Amino acid sequence: MEFIDRERELNALEKFCGKKESQFIVIYGKRRIGKTELIKQFIKKIPHIYFLAQKINEYENLKILSRKTGEFFNDDILIRKGFENWQWVFEYLKTHLKQRTVLVIDEFPYLAETNKGISSIFQHGWDEYLRNTPVFLILCGSSISMMEEEVLSYKAPLYGRRTGQIFLKPFPFVMTRKFFPLLSFSRCLEIYSIAGGNPSYLKRFNSRISLDRNIKENILQPEAFLYNEVEFILREGLREPRNYLAILKAIALSRNKVSEIVNETALPKSMLHKYLFVLEDLHILQKEVPVTEKNPLKSRKGIYKLQDQFFKFWFRYVLPNKGNIEEGMVDFVLKQIKKNFNLLVAENYERVAIEMVKKYEKIFFPVNKIGRWWDRNEEIDIVAFNEEESKILFGEVKWSNKAVGTNIYEDLKRKSQKLEWNKENRKEYFCLFSKSGFTENMKQLAKEENVILFHKDKLLKSS
Repeated sequence: MEFIDRERELNALEKFCGKKESQFIVIYGKRRIGKTELIKQFIKKIPHIYFLAQKINEYENLKILSRKTGEFFNDDILIRKGFENWQWVFEYLKTHLKQRTVLVIDEFPYLAETNKGISSIFQHGWDEYLRNTPVFLILCGSSISMMEEEVLSYKAPLYGRRTGQIFLKPFPFVMTRKFFPLLSFSRCLEIYSIAGGNPSYLKRFNSRISLDRNIKENILQPEAFLYNEVEFILREGLREPRNYLAILKAIALSRNKVSEIVNETALPKSMLHKYLFVLEDLHILQKEVPVTEKNPLKSRKGIYKLQDQFFKFWFRYVLPNKGNIEEGMVDFVLKQIKKNFNLLVAENYERVAIEMVKKYEKIFFPVNKIGRWWDRNEEIDIVAFNEEESKILFGEVKWSNKAVGTNIYEDLKRKSQKLEWNKENRKEYFCLFSKSGFTENMKQLAKEENVILFHKDKLLKSS
């Protein structure tokens, strides 16, 4: 499959590469998010040394780097003898680098695991040897917490040395459709509701076979690529993975408040906050508050939700059925998934709706802030506003087989009045999203009251 998107990141790397000065770029993000593919795409036509660190001792890693460096410079002696330590690496590069050359250290956290002082060593190597050479150094890593601790944070030895950084995120839905250009919107949304925007996962789905078969072959087999993916990620990147597993399982069961998670896991509240912070930092969890909260960090209305879409699918359907899957009861598990899979798709349609509002903001207004709003028993799927212009948008999202009627719109207007934000001076806008279209009465009312209608991801013309 061809390399898809990442144009912004590629353009940024090419812009950095065009500068005369030495460059030190940090690229990080979750596993299988496409960091290595991005780097390989960038270095295709540029002189480069690509070194992938492994979970082996430092001596063996240096041997691999020696071979890669020796091959690049046609230095048989270096290939045979090798670098004895990192000091030799930096001294050699300073002597031999005569043109713009990209040096990639992929999975830098593996080096940090075997040498606790590696960040200080690289700091010295950069300051004393590399910063005045034509090097384009890339440090890349999948452990977000370790990359921040060793490279990016204020206390890190390498702090202040980088000339740029790229945090690679999952694709938004609109980009995932490029993986499946011949599939319908609904089928793409179903795949996105499983794989999220992770390119490595998306590439596993075959558009020529049914969704059921894709789920069976990629997830519901003990030997399948994605069967143990979540447990692998937790074991690989976290201490005490069992506690994190318990927390994520509770949240997947809709125990979204701190008190509910405490009751479900029996973990002390003081300890739980530490775990939640780590999961947020890894972009596995997100804390959500009503979009109108003035101080989100201090809000008491916060709830925790799984941010990683595949984690959400796995905890809902795979973990509770692992015994059945191990026994080969795949068809039974698939039936369990199909019972309420549509609810998961509906949740993701809300995500897509938010993307659509941002995409079409010209027909509304420039959006400063967007998200959900709730208060007691009332909830609005989309609230977006612009404080400077005192404009606010209210949206309702419906993923059902029934066309949306005027009752949905009237109820949205009623709920909108519960929201006090700049109530006396604001200008209000309304939009509706529907899987199955709209009744004729709703279409007529939309024309009369300038309500914006979206059928799936298509903007309907009001005239």
